[in-house]
Amino acid sequence: MAPAIAQFISFMPHRTARLRRRRGFTLVEVMIVVAVIALLAAVALPSYQSSVRKGRRADARASLVNTAQMMERYSTEHASSGYSTATISTVSGPTVVARPASDNGYYQLSLTNLAATTFTLNATPQGAQASDDCGTYTLDQNGVRGVTGTTHTAAECW
Repeated sequence: MAPAIAQFISFMPHRTARLRRRRGFTLVEVMIVVAVIALLAAVALPSYQSSVRKGRRADARASLVNTAQMMERYSTEHASSGYSTATISTVSGPTVVARPASDNGYYQLSLTNLAATTFTLNATPQGAQASDDCGTYTLDQNGVRGVTGTTHTAAECW
């Protein structure tokens, strides 16, 4: 029995040395993992960016609704001129109803069709949001919602 143990013990160092050499990853295995990660990123990143832009649309909608409420208040306080003298500016003053940027800065607000009884508020996307599918949001004095510069309908974007 002693010779069998001696033979087994003499075999062990060679076996462990062979196992030691086989540890780690080969270059081919690493490149396969990198290729799989790159493929997943190529599919997931555009989808993620689209979801982020879609989430930022709430910034435009909220800013338009808040500014429309301020326009109504302004018209009530300035009954003789209605909406016609209202402005959107960074400089405060008696005719300023809102700041020109949305709360988070993803949209630029502007007034068009300004008269005593009418106005149209526009929220134009800025920066990274400019590539959004919904384009420019609009809201008028009657609460009519719209989008311009897109093939989508107002119902799809609002």
